[in-house]
Amino acid sequence: MSSPYRMVKRIEVQFRDCDPLGHVNNAVYVTYCEMARFAYCREALGYQPGDPFTFILARIEMNFRSQARVGEELDVRIRLSGIGRSSFTFAYEIVGVPDGRIVADGGSVQVWFDYATQQPTPVPDEFRALVERFEQRTFPAVSTVSPAS
Repeated sequence: MSSPYRMVKRIEVQFRDCDPLGHVNNAVYVTYCEMARFAYCREALGYQPGDPFTFILARIEMNFRSQARVGEELDVRIRLSGIGRSSFTFAYEIVGVPDGRIVADGGSVQVWFDYATQQPTPVPDEFRALVERFEQRTFPAVSTVSPAS
């Protein structure tokens, strides 16, 4: 069975990542997800440092399943799981190497954003096309008609 995750970012747990109890601090997992998002944007979207990002992180949620410790290698799996009108979601799975145990999982919501107007804007068709090619699947079109119509 193949994994639904198209991108994997390998991370070695550093001493600075751990709290006084010796395991990775909960806040550090959000940074691991950020590192995976950046790698995804480079790979799937062709992002280069210095390019303006046109979306912002609106929400992130993590579930902690198992402890990780200094020196351990973790695979941060990431996939785009949905595209809305002005937002899109990533799913994450952080897995211990080589035992395969789930260390953490979660998701984040990003909002396509116009910095000049400080308002959300529709997700561009070009973004959708790049992501669908990378993910090797299509995402349902979002209706712009309100439910009351």
